[in-house]
Amino acid sequence: MKYQIISTLFLAAVSWSAPENAQGQHSSAANAPKSSALQEKHFSFVDPMIGSEGLGRVFIGPSYPFGMVKPSPDCGTAPNSGWLPEPVPVTGFSQLHVSGTGGGPKYGNILVMPFTGAPDNQEQSSLREKETVKLGYYSVVLKKNQIKTEITTADKVSFYKFSYPDARTKALKIDAGFFLGEQPVPDAREAQQFVGSEIELVSPTEIRGYSRIRAGWNNGRAYTVYFYAVLDQPVTAYTSWKGKKLFPGLAMQYDSNEKTGLLLSVGGSATQLNMKIGISFLSSLKAKANIEREIPHWNFDQVLAGLQNQWEALFSRIEIDPQATKTQQQLFYTGLYHTMLMPVNRTGENPLWANDQPYYDDFYTLWDTFRTSNPLITLISPLREAEIVNALIDIYKHDGYLPDGRSGNANGRTQGGSHAEVVIADAYVKKLPGIDYEMALEAMLKDATVPPGGNEEQEGRGGLTEYNRLGYVPFSVVRSGNRTVDYAYNDYNIATVAKGLNHRKIFDRFIKQSANWRNLWRDDYIHEGSKGFILPRDASGKWLDTIAYGNSEIQHPTYIYTPLTRETPWYACHWCGFFYEGTSWEYSFSIPHEIPALIFKSGGNDAFRKRLDTFFDKKFYNVANEPSFLTPTLYHWIGRPDLSSLRIRQIIAASYNTSRNGLPGNDDSGAMSSWLAFHMIGLYPNAGQDYYLINSPLLKQTIFHQENGKDFKVIAKGLSDKNVYIKSARLNGKVFNQAWIKHEDIVKGGELVLEMDAAPSSWGTQILPPLSLKP
Repeated sequence: MKYQIISTLFLAAVSWSAPENAQGQHSSAANAPKSSALQEKHFSFVDPMIGSEGLGRVFIGPSYPFGMVKPSPDCGTAPNSGWLPEPVPVTGFSQLHVSGTGGGPKYGNILVMPFTGAPDNQEQSSLREKETVKLGYYSVVLKKNQIKTEITTADKVSFYKFSYPDARTKALKIDAGFFLGEQPVPDAREAQQFVGSEIELVSPTEIRGYSRIRAGWNNGRAYTVYFYAVLDQPVTAYTSWKGKKLFPGLAMQYDSNEKTGLLLSVGGSATQLNMKIGISFLSSLKAKANIEREIPHWNFDQVLAGLQNQWEALFSRIEIDPQATKTQQQLFYTGLYHTMLMPVNRTGENPLWANDQPYYDDFYTLWDTFRTSNPLITLISPLREAEIVNALIDIYKHDGYLPDGRSGNANGRTQGGSHAEVVIADAYVKKLPGIDYEMALEAMLKDATVPPGGNEEQEGRGGLTEYNRLGYVPFSVVRSGNRTVDYAYNDYNIATVAKGLNHRKIFDRFIKQSANWRNLWRDDYIHEGSKGFILPRDASGKWLDTIAYGNSEIQHPTYIYTPLTRETPWYACHWCGFFYEGTSWEYSFSIPHEIPALIFKSGGNDAFRKRLDTFFDKKFYNVANEPSFLTPTLYHWIGRPDLSSLRIRQIIAASYNTSRNGLPGNDDSGAMSSWLAFHMIGLYPNAGQDYYLINSPLLKQTIFHQENGKDFKVIAKGLSDKNVYIKSARLNGKVFNQAWIKHEDIVKGGELVLEMDAAPSSWGTQILPPLSLKP
């Protein structure tokens, strides 16, 4: 495409600042600058509904930052995050959820549902009206009985306020057997499976029990969620159930591998009923202790204010231009919010081993989050990120491998590489304190040298023996393409830490292996005018243009493999393709540690620019998935950061807005959201390395109020709808001609001032981003 055409598209793309609202209309009022005198709290700009529909799958209920309890409505058992839009009825409100995940659901445990009338019917689903969602707060009127339900939460305790139309008919259902992802087929892939449940009315105001579930997306071992519920008014009548059979007047149901629950009639003259539900992975008494420690009172508003204060303290660490539009504020702070919902801090709630180390769970998954979510957490709170890294190392010490994904206290699934290596290397090069990097290196080496023995889906590196023998993963091993590419980068991460710790032999081995992606680079393959692609190869070294599928001993059908083949055809195994969730066009750019070598193998700067232009102009780029996250910035390596900024703005304009469909793909524990937040600031990490690429910001000013007490500012002088190119830059008053900045320069504090202009300049064209480590 001609440069003039690109510029025209770019100027049209800046209209991203006025996206469509939920009703499909453009809102100019939403984009009017605010008066600084009326500056609102940062948390007030968070809209949990952004990305709740379509592919985003975000969690919409209240949560602490990295909070263990996440209460929210469940609309049947199918959705990953529990919630679905109307007119789907609400089944009830469960206490644990994940956010933005693909694949099969997880959690949805300990469901409660208010109703009216006699306690004689398990089915109490209801349509909704007047649904309200804000940070820390959810409310809805259940249409069936006109009961208003309000929810807020502490870290490990949910707080419910039910308002009934008539005090004489107050009733409540507590279901210990409910969970998300249930399917009628036993051991269905990615479905959660029921193991057991137990429930007991301990006193007129107290209920306890547990839910034991296994499998789900990561096919994990069984996990048990214990609960303790406290009411502020006494139960006057009750019916328990086991399976489908009701037991009026029976206050308990022990675990006999059937679903259990209670239907409760509640006395008192008040139309409002309050309930606190403590959750624990250790015991119901620990769940009770969580209530006594976190919410020893009945003040709903106090709990909500405490939650909001927790978030505000974190949001305040990245302060953006107070004159930014409301839309920009909403997109940015909602992005930060989504990034800090997961992983979940379960320190003190680990049922597998006891020690004084932090314990985090629900890494869902590092394949998604290492690229932008973990680096953003590092900038917001390096101490928190150090805790997360220490938790990964502690999991290795006790479970034997670092997780690539983990949920329900069990590792799994691995989608490609062993990406805890990237997270550790990122922490190391950014000098995060309090981490045993020698132990971390040991854990990384375990991934790279010890095959997981048939457990490749849960942890370690699948095809490791072949990879170490051949220098690539052959096609006979599933996902061999992205595994080879990922392992090469993971080996680079190992080399990074080994070099810093002065382990020369380890460094020598793994820096050499970091070039293994080249063993699947087919130099002579031409597609859409570009030469060279990562393509399938068998163990004998033969390139495969056609791929066999199926297990027939009579027929041997094949399909043609091209750089645009996405995973596998519908009639072949989804999990068994050459690439996981991507094409060769996408993964052939995914070489974050050897981009200069990638440019050389693509034919040089001009050929590489043409390749990138083809990728975007022909819509081979997929913003909805993580393998291409870095790709829009690759123009930096050919001295054209202006083109990186152009592509980024086009992508945002087309793919992000403040509507319920405002995220282009599964948010994946905040990965989609953190990608946007970084680009709004004008910085972008190359995870596992110690610098950020500088792009044209979408905000006039960002201030990092760092944990070390030093502020760092990014200022875009003259930024407007026309002035979208960086003309020049100064770092702490000195001319700064490179389109990248070291992490240490941010940590030191200071000011990066970008002079914006309406046309590209020579800025950033000569001093290219840092080269990779050298032997």
